[in-house]
Amino acid sequence: MLYFLVMSKVLITGITGFVGSHLADLLLARKDVELFGIRRWSSRMDLLSHIKDVENQIQFFTCNILDPVSVFDVVERIKPDRIFHLAAESYVAPSWDMPHLYVTTNVNGTLNFLEALRKLKLTNTRFHIAGSGEEYGLVLEKELPITELSELRPVNPYAVSKVAQDLMSYEHGQSYGLHVVRTRAFNHEGPRRDKVFALPSFAYQIARIESGLQNPVVKVGNIEAKRNWTDVRDMVAAYDLAVEKCEPSELYLIGSDQIMTVRECLEHLIALSTRKGQIEIEVDPARVRPTEVPLLVGKYDKFVGRTGWQPALDFKQTLADTLDYWRAIVARENR
Repeated sequence: MLYFLVMSKVLITGITGFVGSHLADLLLARKDVELFGIRRWSSRMDLLSHIKDVENQIQFFTCNILDPVSVFDVVERIKPDRIFHLAAESYVAPSWDMPHLYVTTNVNGTLNFLEALRKLKLTNTRFHIAGSGEEYGLVLEKELPITELSELRPVNPYAVSKVAQDLMSYEHGQSYGLHVVRTRAFNHEGPRRDKVFALPSFAYQIARIESGLQNPVVKVGNIEAKRNWTDVRDMVAAYDLAVEKCEPSELYLIGSDQIMTVRECLEHLIALSTRKGQIEIEVDPARVRPTEVPLLVGKYDKFVGRTGWQPALDFKQTLADTLDYWRAIVARENR
């Protein structure tokens, strides 16, 4: 008797980014996935440069998610079994200066995929919408831990756009029977995250200090915020399980029990440095946000109960890997 391997067609939007590149690694390790990705003509490919023969392993489509015709064409041609929608404006700080960009990209870009699925009647395609813990915004200590039922009080345009993105996905699931998978992930970090974000910025500065390219001062914004922290490699495994096992239209929070302030993360990075004991911390007013989310600590029982997922990587290892990643980049930049 002959057995044929049934290949699942998977599309990742944002595949050239931080989370998307790690999800690509996870899926390429499997033998039952035909992997597709979208990119713009100007997309950088450096986060996928470690993948051997990447153009043959991933089928790329040039697509701007703000163009509904382009999105429809890609979805029609692939007819994916699963879509991981990771393409977004995700850096919080510029969202105060560019709120229209964040709303347009995050909401309209998502709507274009939902509408393509609706018009093509692809109700069996599992569409994962990757939300953010930032959507909860101003949370009081007495209200912790955050759950799926906690009130949303977003305090930056990025978070507002993610709330709208999530609710638009829920609406299309209810109205048209689309298989929408909704998650809200709390902070996840690791190698390949851009240095505009806090922890990679600290690691980059420390790597430069070790190389004698910067005075021994790490410039920071508000570092007293407390967060759950998860390694990105664990997070993409969670996303994969969510699409496989979670109920459509239900909301699931994803995170870990590794809780630290940003300051504690920075202090651990400094302790890993060859210049520990010599590095000072200095607040840079330009890095301080107009409003800050002081507490993002969630409860993940619903997701764990549904999927059995547990993070495998200690976050201190994540920090060490992040520092090594930026050490390698600094070394290449200064050959």
